[in-house]
Amino acid sequence: MRMILAVAAVLYSASAFAQADKPPMIGDKPLVQVKPKGTKAGTKEAAAKPAAAPKGKPQSIAARRQACLDLDDGTKDRLNCYDAVIPPTPKPKPAKAKGYADCRFFKEEDERLACFNGFAESIPKLPKT
Repeated sequence: MRMILAVAAVLYSASAFAQADKPPMIGDKPLVQVKPKGTKAGTKEAAAKPAAAPKGKPQSIAARRQACLDLDDGTKDRLNCYDAVIPPTPKPKPAKAKGYADCRFFKEEDERLACFNGFAESIPKLPKT
């Protein structure tokens, strides 16, 4: 019984000594918590991206393309959403698009939107996570 009381007294006194009035120091400087870098949610840049990814997990190109399908069809907003996923690089005489990335070569916005819509609607629906 004495041994248990002795151990309890030692542990209790050690916890009392561990509590300090001052914050922990490294040399003569106190420890500082670092805040994460990033944009604020209320900025215009964050509002301009309708398919924003969660902070911890980046979205795939297919998920961002499908998020563009939520916008009204045939609108400039939907085209802007597609252009945010893959930026346009128009060519004077583009070949017929064989894949989604080839749609960026069309100069006319209507052709580019129709191309993007054709490929975006043909991919299978991704599971919501």
